[in-house]
Amino acid sequence: MSTSNQFRLLRERRFLPFFLTQGLGAFNDNLFKQALIALIVFLSPALSGDTSLWTNLAAGLFILPFFLFSSTSGQLADKYDKRTLAVATKLLELAIVGVGAVGFWLHAVGEQQTGVIVLLAALCLLGLQSTIFGPLKYAILPQVLDQRELTGGNGLIETATFLAILLGSMAGSALVQYGGAWPIIAATLAVAVIGLITAWAMPAAPALAPQLKIDLNPLRETWRNLREIAGQRTVFLSCLGISWFWFYGSIWFTQLPVYVRDVLGGNESVFALLLAVFSIGTALGSLLCEALSKHRVEIGLVPFGSIGMTLFGTWLYFIVPEPTGASGLDLAGFLARPETPPLLTALLLMAVFGGFYLVPLFALIQSRSEPDKRARVIAANNVLNALLMVLASVVAILLLKVMSVPQLLLATALMNAVVAVYIYGLVPEFLLRFLAWMLVNTLYRLRVEGLNRIPEDGPVLLVCNHVSYVDALLVGGSIPRPTRFVMYHRIYNLPVMHFLFKTVRTIPICSIKEDPALLERAFERISEELEAGEVVCIFPEGGLTGDGTIQNFRSGVERILAKNPVPVIPMALTGLWGSLFSRWHRKTGKALLPHRFWSRVGLKIGEPLPPSSTAARLEAEVRLLRGDAA
Repeated sequence: MSTSNQFRLLRERRFLPFFLTQGLGAFNDNLFKQALIALIVFLSPALSGDTSLWTNLAAGLFILPFFLFSSTSGQLADKYDKRTLAVATKLLELAIVGVGAVGFWLHAVGEQQTGVIVLLAALCLLGLQSTIFGPLKYAILPQVLDQRELTGGNGLIETATFLAILLGSMAGSALVQYGGAWPIIAATLAVAVIGLITAWAMPAAPALAPQLKIDLNPLRETWRNLREIAGQRTVFLSCLGISWFWFYGSIWFTQLPVYVRDVLGGNESVFALLLAVFSIGTALGSLLCEALSKHRVEIGLVPFGSIGMTLFGTWLYFIVPEPTGASGLDLAGFLARPETPPLLTALLLMAVFGGFYLVPLFALIQSRSEPDKRARVIAANNVLNALLMVLASVVAILLLKVMSVPQLLLATALMNAVVAVYIYGLVPEFLLRFLAWMLVNTLYRLRVEGLNRIPEDGPVLLVCNHVSYVDALLVGGSIPRPTRFVMYHRIYNLPVMHFLFKTVRTIPICSIKEDPALLERAFERISEELEAGEVVCIFPEGGLTGDGTIQNFRSGVERILAKNPVPVIPMALTGLWGSLFSRWHRKTGKALLPHRFWSRVGLKIGEPLPPSSTAARLEAEVRLLRGDAA
């Protein structure tokens, strides 16, 4: 599997046409929607009633199909070839913008109310088209990319999405104010045609559940999909995490115009700048995920991202806690104010960390979902996203009755911390991977070899040499699957750390002389985990090395394999001796004092061996992997 960066994907047919199709679709949706809103607000004096009623109606009509048809869309993406479905959705988009062209024309010739009604109908249909394309968009990536490309591929897709939202919104507003109906008609039709061409260029992506019978009852199918993901704890909470991101982002996007006008005292150009900073920051964070994750689905970035979202969201409040007193500032006037540089920096960094948070969650859902149900899982996630976005509007309306806009944004940042703690408490794998990621990227320089030898599912026993007090974190942070570690009971019971070890289902063990009952319970737990199809990792030396050499492997590993004949994979940690958290030689009397920081360390993963392997053979394999003499 290739380890080059994600931009290589933009030269390959399996990815580039889909990437362009997705980006063009998001651009056209936002061009059309923003043009319609600008038309209602600035160029429709004949409309009766408050323009806010019409703009809120437009937002509601666009999101309505996500509630009604996401479940059906997920079924379609699982049942049919995704390239065929993409072409069909682009044909539908072309027809819909044709209807929109009629609406823009009617508005231009003086039939303002009729034209807006036609445009609202077209916008609702565009929401339907986006609803159909949504599950396909994320379900196709694991089908055309390998595991090491998922994070990079998702980063590119999220980058395209946020930049398309930004550019489409700016183009829609500009065309209404400076062009009129015909440039809008030409632009939406042209983008739809180009999108159809790129969809046609996509390679086939065969159906993964062709035998599926479509259930046209959206309520029943939605409930079934939600129950399906609820049965997969990590996937379900990852979906909730993504939906929370859209709750957070929805409040920011909704309040940003008011924040610019009433708090910063800026005009439309200032709003456009802040919108651009927010969108570019999220896109930048999405792209950086590939480099930070080192070609893995690295969920350790999720807590990292949520911490940044809270910290920089809070900082934003303290930069401008109250209205500045300015009014009608243009871009030059805004940039000249002293609070502007820190404000733009905080907004940019908050958005960057939002990208760190979002991309790994999508990659995790894609990698952990059953392939023949993946699109329906994405569809259920889309329903949750829509619900949280509506909830964001309700919460904002209620809180703004008792607090200012800056206080609402501060409350949102603080709520993000509460939600993060709750989710990571329920799925401690996120926290463990975060600790491992921080360790590897601050104190060590870790290189992993042979990661593809770890099976994607099914039980497996890992055996590894034991060099430092953080071996479990280094191994657990490198293996893409949740791993159950067997740990000496005195380390397991350390204050504070005991809670973490317990929540990630670490298995305490000791010698028969210390506690025979605890030893037997450990072997029973190991057997239960393997029978459940989990990954179990043991350090067969029975303790930490005292001089850097590999000690004799004990026979307990043979007992485990005799009861549970599963594949066993040898692994070797290299370069750790003498580094932080390892021992020096006992004769020095400085057992816990390290003398090397930011060490180059490695994890070498060998070929799977049969369950008949003896402790002596496994020890020899680990020595060979590490480079010891046989």
